[in-house]
Amino acid sequence: MLSAQDRAIVKSTVPLLESGGEALITHFYRMMLSEYPQVRPLFNQAHQASGDQPRALANGVLMYARHIDQLDQLGDLVAKIINKHVALQILPEHYPIVGNCLLRAIAEVLGSEIATPEVISAWGAAYGQLADILIGAEAAIYDEKAQALGGWRGARPFILVKRVEESDEISSFYFAPVDNGPILAAAPGQYIGMKLVLDGEEVRRNYSLSALTDNGLYRISVKREANGRVSNYLHDQIHVGATIDLFPPAGEFTLAASAKPLVLISGGVGITPTLPMLEAALATERPVHFIHCARNGGVHAFRDWVDGLAARHPQLKRFYCYAEDDGVSVADKVGMLTQEQLAAWLPEQRDVDAYFLGPKGFMAAIKRHLKALGVPENQSRYEFFGPAAALE
Repeated sequence: MLSAQDRAIVKSTVPLLESGGEALITHFYRMMLSEYPQVRPLFNQAHQASGDQPRALANGVLMYARHIDQLDQLGDLVAKIINKHVALQILPEHYPIVGNCLLRAIAEVLGSEIATPEVISAWGAAYGQLADILIGAEAAIYDEKAQALGGWRGARPFILVKRVEESDEISSFYFAPVDNGPILAAAPGQYIGMKLVLDGEEVRRNYSLSALTDNGLYRISVKREANGRVSNYLHDQIHVGATIDLFPPAGEFTLAASAKPLVLISGGVGITPTLPMLEAALATERPVHFIHCARNGGVHAFRDWVDGLAARHPQLKRFYCYAEDDGVSVADKVGMLTQEQLAAWLPEQRDVDAYFLGPKGFMAAIKRHLKALGVPENQSRYEFFGPAAALE
């Protein structure tokens, strides 16, 4: 339990974090990743280079400092962090490394006049409190997953049994456990962690599961990114029969049980977690409006599958929006998805559950549109593929 003095000191640093938190966290990452190579696999270097990861952590540290005496005000931020940690297999021994580097970064960036011994002590206590919360919650999830039917702890070897080219950019990879045992069921919307060794270096990634898991397989569908180290490896070098280590499914962005009409809105490869959500929802007969936006028909994955579902399930209405006309594929709308067009595709009654995923700019626009069109904000849900960011 933090003392009142510690909480007061931490809250007093909020203005400094608001103005200089990103610089502080950038210094923190540079220090930690150079001095502790054992934690490098836990971080996507592309997110480091883009600044997305430092911005996300800086925002998280700021939110923690603001609400240090009312942690319940952090909402689902803690749950998101815990699930990301579980998917990458963050362990208790990683926390002292982070804590040591964070306190050093505070001292070195803020300087001795601001980062007094009292400030460093208070932040040390605050970090210790947060670490204890995360370690305890993560341990409970690790235990739960290990004890569940088909569950396991740590890495488990899987074999690639099938791959399918879904579009010009997206391929699906189907994995079965090497031991032929059952697999842990994943909730629609969850992702799975992957451990690879590329050029002698361990890397870890999370990928959304793009299908239900009742067939004993895990399927991920991966877009080839121009400079994506892992995505290009999967597209170009991994072949059927290859073995890969997977971590158990995780993620709190899952389809909630509800009788309300369901609206699934995706952009690009953001379609992947909506597919198991769609399949699960159709099994309950709830009305579904499925809206997908793509650059053009050539990169639109799973169109035939969704069309087939629509032909068999009258409660499913599907709409496609292409940014450009490729002269071949037919879309319901060409151009960007406007608020007016979205209004025409939503159910008349706006008491719906809406889930949306895609590029950050796309999600920011969808969030604004849904709010303006009367969809309750607490029924409008989204997830980031990479580090979380603000959609303001």
